Amino acid sequence: MYANFLYKLSVRVIRLYARIMLRLDVRLTSELPFGPKLFIANHPSATDPFLLPLLSSKHLGVLISGNAFAMPLFGDYLHYCGQICVSPGQGKEALDEAKQRLQSGHSVGIFPEGLVSPRSGGCHPPRTGAARLAISTGVPVIPVGIYLPRERSVYISSNLSGKHTAAYWYLHGPYGMTIGEPMRFSGDVEDQNLVQSVTMKMMEKIHELAEESERRVRIAPAGARLPAM
Repeated sequence: MYANFLYKLSVRVIRLYARIMLRLDVRLTSELPFGPKLFIANHPSATDPFLLPLLSSKHLGVLISGNAFAMPLFGDYLHYCGQICVSPGQGKEALDEAKQRLQSGHSVGIFPEGLVSPRSGGCHPPRTGAARLAISTGVPVIPVGIYLPRERSVYISSNLSGKHTAAYWYLHGPYGMTIGEPMRFSGDVEDQNLVQSVTMKMMEKIHELAEESERRVRIAPAGARLPAM
């Protein structure tokens, strides 16, 4: 009960922050299906995992770097909010937890790149975790394309977790998100060719949607539009 309350409160605070500081522009291209969903997105800033839950009317557990969980207090907050820790060398454990949540009726968010995208633009080569989750669970996949002017990101470093961590955070300015039509995949998750094919299809759609977000933001950078969910 406490965790659910904390999650809902956090989403409200983030939504308010996004409306005031980000000039958020979200376009929903089709109705989202009922039940558990796998949200996949590109990852241009460290801020993205905290904005992705705005797209879901139900609880969304996002796979987030273990560095964030190592932060005093903040890590506890993420844990109680039901986010999924991805620690170095424990990617399989994180994917197993994500799979269990999807199979139990909860939605999950994941960034196929596994890292924040290069500051110079584009994306890192995708990893196969998202494809494996989609194939093994059969849940609808919701592709999301994010655009933000990366030159406005702020480099923040910290030693609070006991080790040096650093990332580019996007704190202010236009932030576009385009939510694509649901995708579905099935087959043998041990089929490497299938997994690679699904991975590439996911990233191609994400790229397409990110470009749409960029065109929309560049044409009309002002205004905040959130989907009614």
